[in-house]
Amino acid sequence: MSILEVEHISKSFEDTKVLKDISFSLEKGQALSIIGSSGSGKTTLLRCLNFLEQPDAGIIRVNNEVLFNAADPSTMQESQIRKKRLHFGLVFQSFNLFPQYTALQNVMLAKELLAKEQPDYKARKKEIHDAIEAQAETLLKQMGLADRMTNYPHQLSGGQCQRVAIARALALHPDILCFDEPTSALDPELTGEVLKVIKELADQNTTMVIVTHEMAFARDVADHVIFMDDGIILEQGEPSELFENPKEERTKQFLSRFTQG
Repeated sequence: MSILEVEHISKSFEDTKVLKDISFSLEKGQALSIIGSSGSGKTTLLRCLNFLEQPDAGIIRVNNEVLFNAADPSTMQESQIRKKRLHFGLVFQSFNLFPQYTALQNVMLAKELLAKEQPDYKARKKEIHDAIEAQAETLLKQMGLADRMTNYPHQLSGGQCQRVAIARALALHPDILCFDEPTSALDPELTGEVLKVIKELADQNTTMVIVTHEMAFARDVADHVIFMDDGIILEQGEPSELFENPKEERTKQFLSRFTQG
């Protein structure tokens, strides 16, 4: 059964059509890689899924619940957007950690803010805080950062910052974990650190959407690959099918850049 269904999503910025009738689905426990040239619409698609951008047309469903329908204004109420975002955990290109907080505090922050809205928060404040802290510590240990919990972002490498960002995204138990070119700001050694963590998450059947320019990673880790070009899904399929036998000439041209030499 599909955990995510995207139907006929379109998005324009002024006169520029960035997404044109995008449709796909994702099964629970699968990893989907989205590849394509810069400007093909990959990041905009991810931002639409996370409600950082509002599509002009289309429908987004998670677990058969309609989160967005451009034809139904009731699905676009600002008061509901934050709740809908909880279905998705987003890891940005540039980490977006809060510099004034430690690694541990960055991972705890969102869950603590949500906890304060609970009616029994004041009565159970220490119990709730301790539980959130324990979960954050577990996640940071999972990311290989047991000895870095009290460090601030400026004291961490880029790879370590990105692993903190992954732990933060996991803290709210999202249905789908989304990565927006998570290694684009990293050197090759640090890239390997982050890709190793994502591979481990894939092995644990974490449902993921990964926008990436790492073709070998997309081929080896994804269950399904989408190739985007000029705002459309030009081709999609299993990694072995798309990488070894692409059907579209534009896909062949794109992939040839990564196989030459």
